[in-house]
Amino acid sequence: METQDSLIAFLVYGIIFTVFLTTGLMLFFFYSRKRIVQKELEKIGLQVKYKDQLLQTTIATQEEERQRIAQDLHDDISAKLNVVSLTTHTLLDNPELSKEDRMSLEHVLNVVTNTLESSRRIAHDLLPPVLDKFGLQVALEELFEDFKRTNALQMLYEIKIQELQLNCTQELHIFRIVQELINNATRHGKATQIKFKLLQASNGFSLTFEDNGSGFSIKGLEERTGLGLQNIKSRAAILNCQIHINSIVGKGSTFIITSEIPETQTI
Repeated sequence: METQDSLIAFLVYGIIFTVFLTTGLMLFFFYSRKRIVQKELEKIGLQVKYKDQLLQTTIATQEEERQRIAQDLHDDISAKLNVVSLTTHTLLDNPELSKEDRMSLEHVLNVVTNTLESSRRIAHDLLPPVLDKFGLQVALEELFEDFKRTNALQMLYEIKIQELQLNCTQELHIFRIVQELINNATRHGKATQIKFKLLQASNGFSLTFEDNGSGFSIKGLEERTGLGLQNIKSRAAILNCQIHINSIVGKGSTFIITSEIPETQTI
């Protein structure tokens, strides 16, 4: 009888020990797994933070380079071209010039004048002064009107953001996005018509861009780098935007970008 009681007690203690051991092992693996998951999440968080910082640094570097080139065009190249223009005018005032020399100088003056205009236009596109002076709405309206004057592109646009609170950096990002969208539509998509809307939404904006260009396949969109989509996505990410893209080959493309603007945003 005692032997049977001892056996039962041994079994009971054995079961209890097994339960405790199993529970301990389960808790050990659970907390070990939890720590591993936490470390992975921290790693992912650091990667995302690094990616965001790298993205903002890249965009900031782009803008600094644009500003430097625009400044060089204005202060250096344009200044030298103006000297050439003035010198050519002085030479043309000489009444003793032969007909051939006069024609050559007039040709030089024409080339210099066209080059000056081109450099001013490039500098303006790189660093639009109207954006700093009058804000995003006026800058976009001027941009669209410039394209309309070419008679090669039909621009239909609606901009209503008078009460939208944007800082200079946010306005610049939106302006660059629109520039890139137009560039993609005209240069790569060969579009002849663009419809654009930029409207104020609750705490943000809604941007719709539609063109009748050649379009592209949405499949493999992440691998596309030639259309400037990465630049658009990078700036949109800084603005905390959501992007929806719809494009059909031969039937054009539509971009819908919506955002709730953060209170502070800098690059």
